[in-house]
Order: sequence, then C-alpha cells, then structure tokens
Amino acid sequence: MSDMKKNIRYEEAVHRLEEIVEKMENDELDVDSLSDKLKEAQQLIKLCKDKLTKTDENIKKLLNIEEK
Repeated sequence: MSDMKKNIRYEEAVHRLEEIVEKMENDELDVDSLSDKLKEAQQLIKLCKDKLTKTDENIKKLLNIEEK
C-alpha cells in the first residue's frame, strides 16, 4: 500500500469505497478498471479494519487505565 493510502483518514477511505461501489453498481467500469478498483477497495478495506482495530485497542487501554 502506498504512503498516501497509509495516511488517508478513515472517513476518506470509507468515502472512496462508497465511490467505487457506486461505479460498480452503475456499470461505469470496464474490465481493466474493475480489476484495479477491486484491488484498491481491498487495500481500503484492510486500512479501515486496521484503523478500527487500533482505535478499539486504544479505547480499551484508556478504559482500563481509568478503572485502576
């Protein structure tokens, strides 16, 4: 994944995924573009999952600290 993708905000990644899905649903992509967009979507999904996991871990740590 490129550095730009690593630095993209969660909201931006979700928005980009929504754009890709919309183009797919509207048959706006040719076969070559579809393959590229699916690869991009996979990267964006992984990025979103990673960000959510990291945020969840941080929240659990903070809650654990406050309980002590």
